[in-house]
Amino acid sequence: MRLGAFVTLLRVRALPVIAVVLGILVLWYLGAVWLNSAFAYDAAARGGTDLSFSKMVAQTMSQRRPVLPAPHQVAAEMWKTIVEIAPTSKRSLLYHSGITLSSTLLGFVLGTALGIVLAIGIVHSRVLDRSLMPWIITSQTIPILAIAPMIIVIFASQGITGLFPKAFISMYLSFFPVAVGMVKGLRSPDAMHLDLMRTYNASRLQTLLKLRLPAAMPFLFTSMKVGVATSLVGAIIGELPTGAIAGLGARLLAGSYYGQTVQIWSALMTAAILAAILVILIDIASRAVTACMGVRS
Repeated sequence: MRLGAFVTLLRVRALPVIAVVLGILVLWYLGAVWLNSAFAYDAAARGGTDLSFSKMVAQTMSQRRPVLPAPHQVAAEMWKTIVEIAPTSKRSLLYHSGITLSSTLLGFVLGTALGIVLAIGIVHSRVLDRSLMPWIITSQTIPILAIAPMIIVIFASQGITGLFPKAFISMYLSFFPVAVGMVKGLRSPDAMHLDLMRTYNASRLQTLLKLRLPAAMPFLFTSMKVGVATSLVGAIIGELPTGAIAGLGARLLAGSYYGQTVQIWSALMTAAILAAILVILIDIASRAVTACMGVRS
């Protein structure tokens, strides 16, 4: 890559991202000083000592159980639990991420398949369009935190525990954006192109395979980016009501039990990074598939 193109790419793509990250870090540090200062002043009052502003700031950056951990504390915890501890250890965030990722991927695959099937049915059946679509939309108005425990209990009563109940909750959250996006994508071909397929005496299946599905690919992958992120959220939520001992949800739960805010934030940041990686992988797959199909993304 030429130097000029590299500088342009850096200026257009990297600098805005770096500027936003720096802004978030500044606000995060200011929030840590503000929220943790009360404990520092209380400790100084109990000890009968005066606390200068510089000492107060230094103490807010190194408390063991701060209200809001500073970014460097979270980064140090993530380094310790990801790099320094073996991935097979139950204290490793990689181990817990793997547990959550397995149910996320299973739920995402099931949710994507369900969303595509529902979308094809809705596009080709006026009855399904009028009867099913409102229920699909209504299903997403129910708070997942309210129904997740019931789903876990129902599966447990049938002797099904472990991976599948969490994957089912992920599927519940991820099928909706895929179904809505696919419906829009399958209906995106121009009326002129649909008329042309009728002129060719093409069957519904041929129209679906040769016209509707290629046109729906950009919509599908955009929906999948949303769906995979919601799948991860569903998997974490599914770990909360079960009192799970493994998974990012279990780390969040254990951190809240013992007031380990640094552990909570490190699990949150790991989940965010995991979601970003999954979205990037889908974006790469999207570019590859649409390029092979000659579809403009």
